[in-house]
Amino acid sequence: MRSDVIEIRTGDREAVVDLTAQIDAFLAAGDGGDGLLHVWVPHATAGIAVIETGAGSDTDLLAALRDLLPADDRWGHRHGSAGHGRDHVLPGIVAPSMTVPVLGGRPALGTWQSVCLVDTNTDNPVRSVRLSFLAG
Repeated sequence: MRSDVIEIRTGDREAVVDLTAQIDAFLAAGDGGDGLLHVWVPHATAGIAVIETGAGSDTDLLAALRDLLPADDRWGHRHGSAGHGRDHVLPGIVAPSMTVPVLGGRPALGTWQSVCLVDTNTDNPVRSVRLSFLAG
């Protein structure tokens, strides 16, 4: 198994960040074989999703999450910025990890699919993402 951590700067805004280029670089540094890539974000307020980016789906996802998880005072978890409790519910909806098959050293994603970090927590400007490859 091979593993590495990348840092992603999301700043002070909600973000869907495409990780596909970093994943491609991580896999290219290996032996080019088949296996499984595990993507893990070790944070209580972020998740990993496969989604199309650049055509509006990423902003649509953030809008849907705002509708589903409003940033208001309904949340029992109340530290941080207003409505921060919703950020702690996010990983129950957008899981903090996923596994992607790798074929010939490339993630076996569909034509329009990208692996993305989903982060609604504006209090945390930098995220770590662990990439782990298990050769088949």
